[in-house]
Amino acid sequence: MQVVIMGSGRVGSRLASIMDAEGHQVTVVDKAPESLSRLPSSFSGRTVLGDATDESIQEQAGVRDADVFVAVTQGDNRNIMASQMAKEVFGVDKVICRIYDPIRQEIFEDLGLLTFSPTTLLTRLIHDRIEE
Repeated sequence: MQVVIMGSGRVGSRLASIMDAEGHQVTVVDKAPESLSRLPSSFSGRTVLGDATDESIQEQAGVRDADVFVAVTQGDNRNIMASQMAKEVFGVDKVICRIYDPIRQEIFEDLGLLTFSPTTLLTRLIHDRIEE
């Protein structure tokens, strides 16, 4: 499977490492070179330095041929914009987007993006622990 991950923070670099170890073709895009250094030395995928909200950077990263696009930067707006581009411009079937704001998560889920909100997930986990 060809996977493009936007964001090489803790989540992006860990996901890239796991997917790479499973034998998938992984490309990680980040606009900060120091973030790409979070990838382990065993990572055999590709890296692209640049902002994945830029169509030419997505093209360079191979989004056109990707099976999955994942946006996990710290910015909701950047994640949403890049995800919509991957889905609408490049026709990626599976687009997964992290959105911190639960209200915005619902809106963009309704527009066809697979979204998750760490805010919602963590709140649910804490609530469940309280209720145990």
